[in-house]
Amino acid sequence: MTELRLRGAMTPAAPSAAAAPLLVLLPSLGTTAELWDGAVAQLAQDVARPRILRVDLPGHGASPVARDGFTVADLARAVLTIVDEIGGGAFHVAGDSLGGAVALELAITASERVLSLAMFCSGAAIGTPDGWAERAAQVRASGTASVVAGSAQRWFAPGYLDAHPDGPGGHALKTLIDVDDESYALCCEALATFDRRPDLGTVRAPSLVVAGSHDQVTTPALMRELADGIPGARFVELADAAHLVPLEDPAQTAALLSTTLLRTAAPSGPTTEDGMRVRREVLGDAHVDRATAAITPETADFQDFITRYAWGEVWARPQLSRQQRSIATLASLVTGGHENELRMHVKAALRNGLTRTEIAEVIHHTAIYAGLPAANSALAIMRDVFMEETNG
Repeated sequence: MTELRLRGAMTPAAPSAAAAPLLVLLPSLGTTAELWDGAVAQLAQDVARPRILRVDLPGHGASPVARDGFTVADLARAVLTIVDEIGGGAFHVAGDSLGGAVALELAITASERVLSLAMFCSGAAIGTPDGWAERAAQVRASGTASVVAGSAQRWFAPGYLDAHPDGPGGHALKTLIDVDDESYALCCEALATFDRRPDLGTVRAPSLVVAGSHDQVTTPALMRELADGIPGARFVELADAAHLVPLEDPAQTAALLSTTLLRTAAPSGPTTEDGMRVRREVLGDAHVDRATAAITPETADFQDFITRYAWGEVWARPQLSRQQRSIATLASLVTGGHENELRMHVKAALRNGLTRTEIAEVIHHTAIYAGLPAANSALAIMRDVFMEETNG
């Protein structure tokens, strides 16, 4: 299978907005980045003023056509590639329908990078495998033009197209005809296999779930169930919309996104609570409980300092994964001869997902630059930790 590639476009930002938060917007099946035009125009005037990256699905808009099968997870990885190409780092993500599913996948699998999640008319599973298989077969046989009438019924609230005869809804239906047939069918098949319902409880990002009252695909009842499954998620139902909320109600869409961005704005500095959470995730509760129990009045300030800045700031930065930070930490500790800390971070590296072979290879590699005696001592410590882990 060839690597899946997507294309996106950045909305020009004001010169003073270089450090503004990045908002990634993902469209629904059959639509392009234009789905968000109205909301983006509103956000450009808003106090939040984010940098905005809009990404097209395969064979939609600016993105290349696809000829090999892919999954929603593949789409999420392709989105991360685009984000990395424009500078990387953490970002807010919002999507409608299939775009919302991709956004959810990012919040689950790249949680350290997702600042907030907004799902419009979407779900942790959408439709049925048989239904998507039938849609894919229809498009392969008769093209995307054959689904225009059905899409008009699903996408818009009753009376919307009549009330806006020259509006964006009609343009979206014309754009659907230009979508590559095979790419559309492959998107259907990706949705057929997508089911993240068991993983909703792992979402850590502040989340917004928006339903359209007239949506017969991802109904308000299903969207409320989705919100109930995501810890702390905010649920909103818009009375005059169906399945394409960002197009039908761009003003409300922009207002909801702006509120989410402002609520999740980075605090002025790392907090002890954030640092303690990361510290426990990396080192384990048992180690942290022992360290906390050993705090004295003389060491309390220092413990608070390292909890806030080592764990709440440096270890929480999204530019490196936990595994990559473990590799850097192990190499630094071997080089500095900090054997007490090394024992702790060998255990942490295992918790962060490095294998025993990878940990040994890091120390082996470091021997070239830190010296053989340092690496030899480190390997002995590593061996002891592995034996302790094996013996419980």
